[in-house]
Formats: sequence, structure tokens, C-alpha cells
Amino acid sequence: MKSGTFAAIDIGTTKICTIVGEVAGTGETRILGVGATPSAGLSRGMVDNIRDATDAIRASVEKAERASGTRILSAHVGLGGAHVQSVNNRGIVAVPDRSRPISEEDIARALEGAKIISIPSNRQILHVLPRYFVVDGQDSVSDPLGMYGQRLDVEAHIITVAASAVANVTKVVEGAGVQVDELVLQPLASAEAVLSPEEKRQGVVLADIGGGCTDIAVFVEGSILHTATLPVGGNHVTRDLVVGLRCPYQSAETAKQVYGHAIPSAVAADEEIEIEAFGAERHRVYARRRVCEIIQARCEELLEMIVTEVGRATEVEFISAGLVLTGGSARLPGLDLLAEQVTNLPARVGLPAHIFGLVDELHDPAFAAGVGLLQWAVGVQELAPAVHHVASPTVFDGLFKRLGNWVRVLLPE
Repeated sequence: MKSGTFAAIDIGTTKICTIVGEVAGTGETRILGVGATPSAGLSRGMVDNIRDATDAIRASVEKAERASGTRILSAHVGLGGAHVQSVNNRGIVAVPDRSRPISEEDIARALEGAKIISIPSNRQILHVLPRYFVVDGQDSVSDPLGMYGQRLDVEAHIITVAASAVANVTKVVEGAGVQVDELVLQPLASAEAVLSPEEKRQGVVLADIGGGCTDIAVFVEGSILHTATLPVGGNHVTRDLVVGLRCPYQSAETAKQVYGHAIPSAVAADEEIEIEAFGAERHRVYARRRVCEIIQARCEELLEMIVTEVGRATEVEFISAGLVLTGGSARLPGLDLLAEQVTNLPARVGLPAHIFGLVDELHDPAFAAGVGLLQWAVGVQELAPAVHHVASPTVFDGLFKRLGNWVRVLLPE
């Protein structure tokens, strides 16, 4: 890869998307190439077949390489699935010399203190994200660097994942010939691409509705408060149609994409559609509104689950900016209107922003996580400064990262 060029791989249940880009002088991300291929070997965001997943990722990477004219040696990779858990914890350190200001080392020590939590041996910490700092009792300090004080507290959001999931994702990506620069939680990446700083300040819920699961990120007062994954996604809507219409899965998926609507009353009562079905006739005629009623029922259930999950972290009334829906299933017509009816919150569909170049394909909620991963990689700090603070690296981490950069420079494209 050329200097200043970055890659991101979004590994989803229904598709795998590799994006190559670079940061422009304006701070926006210029897209150089995209490679989206059908997913394989994954279920609910987790690897369930190493060989199939590796082949699918390799196909996506090769497609992006051809589109961009760049060889992809390393990438930021998205991680999701029902194994994701989060907790908020506080780290406290003393600043020994009151005559000097708080340094980056003091902040790193506070974050290390916040990481001291009890987790099972089969889990590991993925991110440590500072929510706010406290300096000598002064609350809600966004950045204590350079301030004076004797005690520094940090309230941090800690995300833990299954160690086996990390190992499996790393293996399939490296099996496709790409080194993993960093694993990033997918809803954090999606938030990078679709949320505005004002929405985060006023309280917002991001719901990334994928094929196998729905990733949730709650932001309050500008920082991350809660993350979770619900084991329900667009594939569950399709399976409901399979049961309700007695038809093959692909026929149900086509009916959902072509005729689906989250609000049945928006569809003419007498409109009929013909779809492939099981049985002797092979094709049957259904009222389009019946298809939409099946879709509506599952969508309402999902939206209620989202509200319940948000209620575990904060009062829903504090979410002034409402609900931002993204992910492939957010393309369903009327879903944002249904969300407002069910949740009593403002709702909109989030599209990737702050990108230019080869972006025709990417102006779609299905690519929010992929674009967000790329923006995370290029370090677009002004979009979402809070989510860039991950677990503080050690000296060895920095050494290995520099060695990796040298290797990428020395290797031919």
C-alpha cells in the first residue's frame, strides 16, 4: 500500500466489504476502491467456517485491490456479534508533582487503572474509551492534558469480547493475506460514519441493523455510554416471511427487498404480488399488505428490544437526538417512521458522510460500518474524538507498530 493509503474490512453476516481510501487535505476521506462480495462462513457476525470465511474475505480484498490499483497489506477490521459486552469503570491516579501539569503519562496511568476489572479467562478487553475526566473534583473534564491537579479520575467505557472470536476473525483475515492493524467494534465504526457531534452531545442511539444481529451504541453528553448487540437482524425478517408465506428463503428475501414496507397502511389494500412458493403450483399470489404486516411485526419487536436495551443504560427521555438507523436492513422503506411511532423518539436513516471519490456505491446505510472503519483508520479526529481513544498502548505496542509500518513501506506493491 502507498504511504497515506488505508484499508478497512467490514465482515458481516450477509456481505464482506473492503474499502481502500486516503485522507485528503480537507480532512475528508477519499475513496479509492471498494470490494463488496457475498458473505460465507459467518453466522450472526461470528465465524463458523474458517475456510469459507477466508475465501470470501480474499475475494472481497482482491476486488478492492483491482478497483483501487493498490495492494492491500494490512487493514482495520470490524468485529461484532452477540459475545460483545460493555461496562463503565473508573480509574484513579495521584499526580505526584503538583508543580507540573497533567501529562499524557498520567492519563495513560488512569486508563490502565480503569482497565482493572474482573473478566473470565475466555474474554479480553477490546476498547477502553474515556467518557470524561475528573481533576481534583472538577467534573466532566473532556481533556485534562496540561491542567494542574493532584488527583486524576477517568470514567471509562470498557468493551470486552470473546477471545475465541478475536482469534477466529484474525485468522480468517490473515489467511486472506492481510495483516490486522486493529480490531474495531462495528457500532463504534458505524457511529464514526453517520453521527454528528451535535447528536452525540444531545444524546443519540445508533442501531446498526445487519443481517444476523443489531449493534447498538448509546452516546450521551458527547461520549459513549453503552454498547450492546441484539441477536436479531434482517435475516430474521426474511425467515418470518418464509414461515408466513411458505416460500423459499431467496424468494422471501426478494419479496422483502422489492415489495417490503415497514408500515402496511402505506401500501394499497388491493395490491397483489406473485412470488415463488412451495407446493404444486410453485407460484402463489399474496396481498402485498400481508407481506408488509409480517415485516412490521418483526420490526416492531426489534425496535422495542432496542428501547429496552437503552433503558438499561439511561433514561430514554435523555436521548434528545433520537434513534439513527443504519446497516443494510435500514434500507427498508418506512422503517424510520415506524421507529418514531414505536419509540416516541426522533428517527432517521444514517448514511456515510465526509467521503468523496468513488462513493456512488457507498451512499447506502449498508456501508456505514465499512466507511467508519476507514475513517477510524485515517484518524479523522474531528468527526468523533471520543471513539479514537482506545486502550493505551505499551512501549512494545508502539515498537511493533513502527516495525509494521517500516515493513509496509519496504515491501513492493
